[in-house]
Amino acid sequence: MLRVIAGSAKGRKLKTVPGDTTRPVTDMVKEALFNILGWDVVKSEWWDLFGGTGAIGIEALSRGADFVRFSDMNRAPVETIRENVTHCGFDEKAEIRRGDAFSMLRSAPDRPFEYIYIAPPQYKGMWADALRLVDETPGWLTEDGEVIVQIHPKEYEEIALSNLKKYDERKYGSTMLVFYERL
Repeated sequence: MLRVIAGSAKGRKLKTVPGDTTRPVTDMVKEALFNILGWDVVKSEWWDLFGGTGAIGIEALSRGADFVRFSDMNRAPVETIRENVTHCGFDEKAEIRRGDAFSMLRSAPDRPFEYIYIAPPQYKGMWADALRLVDETPGWLTEDGEVIVQIHPKEYEEIALSNLKKYDERKYGSTMLVFYERL
């Protein structure tokens, strides 16, 4: 069961995307992520790049984030995110876009984010491509902005970056979180 684990929407059940196109984050990973970030989430702005169910962005909103942009390429995840955001009462703090993440990242930044969360479909190298695009366009991040990548540990590789540097990584079973900060 997918649910919000803390904050104003604590306990709300979230719908999952029909089929097997997404891999919802486990409560353990979600809790670990938000324990690492702590109070920095409050009043922050996020981009949940490969939104899926919207669970990460919704958890951020529940814990005090001011705004989350959710994006996904496919109709089913976008509809699921929309339902979950409404169910949790965050319509006013959310923007939901259907479109290609890479095209969006290649466009001129329309606002900077404190956090960009990258959790794309596994084993396709999409995380590295998205990370490189953020690195090439640092205007997507605030001065103290961060990128958080969620992948399977077998996918991880060091990537040469100009404007970002890795500062932490954590493994939780078959999930790895890699943290990058702006230089």
